[in-house]
Amino acid sequence: MGQLAAAPIRLVHRGRVVTLPEVPPDLTLLELLRQRLGLSGVKEGCAAGDCGACTVAVAERDPAGGLRWRALNSCIRLAHSVAGCAVWSAQDLGADPLIERGGQALHPVQQALLDAHASQCGFCTPGIVMSLFVLQQRQGASAPVTRPQAQQALSGNLCRCTGYRPILQAAEALPTYPAAPLDRPRLLALLAQAEQAMQAEPPAAEPAYVAPRTEAAALQARQRWPQAVLVAGGTDACLQLTQQRRRWHQVLDLSRCTELQRIEHQRDPDGAVWLRLGAAATLHDAFAALQAHWPALRSYWERFAGAPIRDGGTLGGNVANASPIGDSMPVLIALGARVVLAAHGRAPRQLALEDFYLGYRRTALAADELLTHLLIPLPAAGMPPLQVAAHKLSKRLEDDIAAVSLALAWRLDERQRVIDIRIGAGGVAPTPVRARAAEAALLGQPWRAASVRAAMQALQDSVQPLSDGRASAAYRRAMLGNLLWRTWLEHGGAATEVPLRLDEPSAWQRLQALTERSRA
Repeated sequence: MGQLAAAPIRLVHRGRVVTLPEVPPDLTLLELLRQRLGLSGVKEGCAAGDCGACTVAVAERDPAGGLRWRALNSCIRLAHSVAGCAVWSAQDLGADPLIERGGQALHPVQQALLDAHASQCGFCTPGIVMSLFVLQQRQGASAPVTRPQAQQALSGNLCRCTGYRPILQAAEALPTYPAAPLDRPRLLALLAQAEQAMQAEPPAAEPAYVAPRTEAAALQARQRWPQAVLVAGGTDACLQLTQQRRRWHQVLDLSRCTELQRIEHQRDPDGAVWLRLGAAATLHDAFAALQAHWPALRSYWERFAGAPIRDGGTLGGNVANASPIGDSMPVLIALGARVVLAAHGRAPRQLALEDFYLGYRRTALAADELLTHLLIPLPAAGMPPLQVAAHKLSKRLEDDIAAVSLALAWRLDERQRVIDIRIGAGGVAPTPVRARAAEAALLGQPWRAASVRAAMQALQDSVQPLSDGRASAAYRRAMLGNLLWRTWLEHGGAATEVPLRLDEPSAWQRLQALTERSRA
């Protein structure tokens, strides 16, 4: 293959374009900031994107000419992925000439946390500052911050000692502080300058970091360098670097491919309409598009990792990663999603998502192929409404991996009979699965308790889950059935109809009966 060329990185930092030479392809953004720029305030906690201590703010130009803001976990973000962007750590907020602080030493976000006594050991505080800074940049300094908004913005930040009450109070108080406006025209000019400098660089014959801007270039790169590590957001792949201490000699990064970031509607010649999601669309953007069509999915999506992961990770990456406990796949299977696989010089092919998985962490993706898009059918006019439900069980409410997940999409006719149904499940097999036996038990049947009980039994009989540190096989099988029953209770069932007979009183019922008799 010859000698690989380690490329420089140009980024905007503290009001100027900074050039950092010969950056290895597997250097993380955290390492770049600490080692090359001396920003030791960016902390490494878990090195997995769970704690948020490493969170930084990243801004780039969007297609409309504005600014796109993201809070990202720098520990699992490749340094080259922010080339041409502007980057801030908590240390930069008091030193960036683009930020007008009105003579104050601290940024209003930092001052609010200080006034609310929202920091003790301070290890997690830099990441919390940057999550709130991005929230403020997105919605404006004077816009009110509600507690749910603050909780969502901080969903990827853990606090080990202070607790969340004073942190949330500081977030809610942000609009009361004097604004610290950012010189956006100057920032946009610097971003354009960095971009022009990058484009002026002659391409290397054997680059160590390949970041194509078009789908055609991405397919050509995939064919030419099939041995390159393929990343998009890198939120899972980078764990090989931080947890397993591997080294990557060449990387093919799809996160800069504009065509693979697009989200649009596609109409087939037969009139069918699809939601077309580019594989490099972030989880945040993809979720927003799905929620626009199926609002019932919102609570499920809010439990998909934390905000920095949703800002950095991609839907295509989550699907291609092929984890049996990936959060998106059960929902996409229930919605009838198809994957588009493309290779240079060949016509693209499509597969139903459930057919894309061949075994544990194995897919039908060929060595020269890329997963370029996901297609989700949209309801045709005149059809009964598609009802959707999704559930996830995990030890933590937020920012945790699922032990079991279940998603359903179904239609009922005017007699309340199931005329169409798809069920996706995760955590109960080596791959995400489509629960065909449970679907067959419900299809054509009335949407009633008896039918759901039969489907529960079919669902539990059709899976062979494993026991591990998150849950036992028996628990997973039982909870899978219970999640189906929960769906029934939330969509037409009566709470008095229990799936099993409970003839034996529980301990608290026996204690209550004994107490009542003693009082009598």
